[in-house]
This record gives sequence, C-alpha cells and structure tokens, in this order.
Amino acid sequence: MTRDTEVEATLVAKWATMGPVLDERGRRLWAAAESVALGYGGDSVVSAATGLARGTIRAGRAELAQGVTASHRVRRAGAGRPEIEDTQPGVTEALDLLVEPLLRGDPMSPLRWTCKSTAKLAGALTAQGFRVSATTVGRLLRGLGYRMHALAKAREGAAHPDRNAQFEQLNASAAAFIASGQPVISVDTKKKELVGDFKNGGREWQPLGKPERVRVHDFPGDAVGKAIPYGVYDMARNEAWVSVGRDHDTPAFAVASIRQWWTMMGRRAYPAAEALYITADAGGSNGYRSRGWKLALQRLADDLGLAIHVSHFPPGTSKWNKIEHRLFCHITQNWRGRPLRTFETVVELIGHTRTAAGLRVKAKLDKRRYKTGLVVTLAEMRRLALHRHLFHGDWNYELRPRPT
Repeated sequence: MTRDTEVEATLVAKWATMGPVLDERGRRLWAAAESVALGYGGDSVVSAATGLARGTIRAGRAELAQGVTASHRVRRAGAGRPEIEDTQPGVTEALDLLVEPLLRGDPMSPLRWTCKSTAKLAGALTAQGFRVSATTVGRLLRGLGYRMHALAKAREGAAHPDRNAQFEQLNASAAAFIASGQPVISVDTKKKELVGDFKNGGREWQPLGKPERVRVHDFPGDAVGKAIPYGVYDMARNEAWVSVGRDHDTPAFAVASIRQWWTMMGRRAYPAAEALYITADAGGSNGYRSRGWKLALQRLADDLGLAIHVSHFPPGTSKWNKIEHRLFCHITQNWRGRPLRTFETVVELIGHTRTAAGLRVKAKLDKRRYKTGLVVTLAEMRRLALHRHLFHGDWNYELRPRPT
C-alpha cells in the first residue's frame, strides 16, 4: 500500500466517525484542517476520502485563514442541493452495473478501481436518461469504493526451485574469493540509449522559463547512434569500468569489456591474482546458454593466465545483480534531465559518476565492430577447458587457462 493510499484510508476512517456528528460548517472546517495538515495536494486527497467538493474545502481553508469564531448559524437539516439519488433514483446502481464488467484488482479489497474514465461513464449514463457530469460520476465512484490506481509490478512469475540455493552458492563463493584476495566482479549491459538531441528522463535546475530544448519525437533515424554501456563492477573495491559500445551487444563485446577492465584497473589492483570470479545474469550477451560467451571467456583465460569462475543468477532475478544498484542506478541519476547528444557526452557523464560511499567509475568509448550471428560449433566447445560444478553446472562453471 502506498503512502497516499494509507493517508486516504486513514481519512476515510476519520470521516466515518466525525462526519455524522458534525454540522455542515464543522465538516467544512474539519476537512480544511486536514487539507492544511497534508500540505500540497491536500484538497484532492481529502475530497477523495470524504466526497466533499474541493470548492467546499477551499472555502473552509479561507475561513481558517481569517480566523474561526463561534457561530450559532446552522443550516437546517436537509437544506441545500438535494442528493442525486433523491432527484434521479437508480443512478448509483446503473453506474455500478456499467463498471462491474471492467473491474480490476482484488475483489475482496474495500477499494476497487476501474479502467473507464468518468467522462465515458457520464456519457453512458446520459444515454440511459440520467443527467450527470463527470465530476458527479467521480464522486459516486468514490462512494462505491473505487479509487484511481496505477499498475503495480508485483508478480515475478514462477520461481525456479533452486533459486535460493543458487543465491547461497553465489554469495558463499563471492565471499570466499574476496577473503582470499581474488577479484570478484559483477557484469551486465545497461539499458541502451539513443544518442542525439532527445529528451532524457528526470529534471535538472534551469533558469526559470528556459528549459533546454530537445526534439519532440525520439525517432531512431534522427539519432547519432545507440550507446551500449557494458559495466564491470569490482565488488571488493567499489570501482567500476564501463565500455560504451556503438555497434552490437554481443558476447565478444561483453568479454572485451571485461578485458578492458583488467587492463585498465584489475591488473594493477590484483597483481597476484590467480583466478577471477564473475557474477552475471542468466540471459543477454553474458547468458549461461551462450556458447559465444564461453568461447570468448576461454580466450580471455588463456591470454591472462587466470582461471575464470562464473556464476549466473537464476532466470528472472537480474534485479539482484550487484551492478544494478551499485552502479547503473547512479549513472542514471547522474545524467538525468540531460540530453545525450554525443557519445563523448555519454562517456563523460558515466566517468564522472560518484557516490558518498566512494564509488569510482572509469569509462571509454569502444568503436570496434562486433559481428552478430557467429556460430560456435560443438568441436570448438569440446576444446574448451570448461569444468562444470556439481551443483547446477549450467549456472556455475570454470574456464581454466589452456597450455599454449
């Protein structure tokens, strides 16, 4: 439950207790006080919870601002505009029947939601002979227990039966490698970005009324190219390397990025290293099913003289990869609200990413071309020094350097 939903539910409970015992003026002032306490947007929240018009709440706030004094004037019970159910019997039942076929959410929840707009529902009721506005429909819907909701990401799909066991295996292996002074890296490809005069999510401080101008449409044909950031995050040292590709996200590109990290950062940090431990997602250019990934890693192991150990996260669990919340989220925050007009801009913004925890990032543009559709034969796979672990050898394996 979100904060706004919790606040509204609390107000609904208060209104159920206070509403019946207050007169008209008391209800108006109580709603205005709650709105003032909530701050910006309070009128809308209180109106949704109580059914009072926002104009009524604004009037109450004006009274509070002028100072509240005792008054013996009370509107006669039943005075004022009659309820719509009194003038148009059956309108609430007709509205509920219109909404019912398109109900969504938990049917047992006291708060329901519908995908039909109030304007369309008002039109449908008008076609049935009722005289209602979209505002009145909204008030009736709130009275029936409906609320506006956005989609919530909550369903992860079926979990692999060995999911937890793989997490335990991965964490234990990473801790053992770090304790022995061997490098442990988390790798992945960040979301690809169109490079050009395009809008980028987020907001930045700009002179009032002078936002930076960018294109209205994000057409790929208008782009300079597509940036493909592949990250390598060193878990023990809180350092990262990002190769920004401009061709294709292939296994060769992924391993070339790891090679660049070792050349520029890893070799100096781990001069006595004998092995390298890599944690990676289950799919993509570094997926566990990719023959090209294993072949490229074997060549890297041969060239560096390191035994390369790999553990993949179970399918559907990529959000737990360390690089996602230790590196990529900070890169996104660093370039928010800025158009990525050139590849140099992308590299510079990534390289200037810093955090209070001491994260350091180096980045470089990779201008090389990487062929797609390369086929790795079974004969080539047999020549690999590939040693699978007893537990899920498809997710956990080692590539040892072959004798030259």
